Amino acid sequence: MVGAMNNPLIDILEVRKDADDPESQTEQAYGLIEEMIVTLELPPGASVSEATLSAWTGIGRTPIRMALKRLEHQGLITSLPRKGVFIRQLKVEDELAILEIRRPVERMLACKAARLASKAQRDSLRTSVGCMVQAAIAGDVHRYLHFDQECDRIIYETSRNPFAMDFVALLYVHSRRFWVAHSKETDWVAIAHLHSELMNAVADGEEERTAAASDALIDFLEQFCRTVMGFA
Repeated sequence: MVGAMNNPLIDILEVRKDADDPESQTEQAYGLIEEMIVTLELPPGASVSEATLSAWTGIGRTPIRMALKRLEHQGLITSLPRKGVFIRQLKVEDELAILEIRRPVERMLACKAARLASKAQRDSLRTSVGCMVQAAIAGDVHRYLHFDQECDRIIYETSRNPFAMDFVALLYVHSRRFWVAHSKETDWVAIAHLHSELMNAVADGEEERTAAASDALIDFLEQFCRTVMGFA
């Protein structure tokens, strides 16, 4: 088992213990466990149990069980009969496969956002990506990822395609875990500048430039994966 009794995420998410709101508790349990997996507080291969997770989070075992079922469906954990629940291993090949799917979907969403965004959304994109670049320069990976997610949120809302949004959001969970695992090897400043070009193209409403910037970002990420695999 991996110790996480003093998990600060519990304070951040303000876990409620209202037994009359099981749906809310399941969402809280899911959010906490997913974050522990993505940030590698629960590392690949670690074993977990309902009882231990319940003790860590202060949430009942039924919501924990429902959250684990959702995480298993998303491929973040594996449940083995008579052996327990394990955090899924990380594979570079998986990230390459994810990037292959992300390329056309992200290009489409970004181009729609460039066409449909309001002035407020365009201004928010510029602000968020500016903060992302600053975080990358400062070497603050967690702050970088926070603003990365904020940019994604704005793009998704602006694109007005909830099905694509849900689909890409699941892929991003796996991608975030990969990049956290390889954070020391990653040129965050270079990636941040590629994100900056993409988000500013969206903010400027230039669809052709947006498509090119989206592909350039995925090209860079794919090349990093191949380098990790020794294929560069």
